[in-house]
Amino acid sequence: MSGAGGAEPGQRAVPFYCPFCGDEDLRPHEEGHGTWLCSACRRAFSLKFLGLVFPERHVPAEHDRSITQEEAR
Repeated sequence: MSGAGGAEPGQRAVPFYCPFCGDEDLRPHEEGHGTWLCSACRRAFSLKFLGLVFPERHVPAEHDRSITQEEAR
């Protein structure tokens, strides 16, 4: 999967802008993987991908019954 801001597996994802000042001049920071330094505000920050989160699907009981009745026809 690659795309704007994305990365191939095993590569680092690049942020587009500093989350503090919004500047786009970011460079990898020496603290380690996923850390970035903003040249404008001199803040160092890290990014960490936690995973994908999908909301649990909740179907109200009335809606659930109407689907069952339609399928029975």
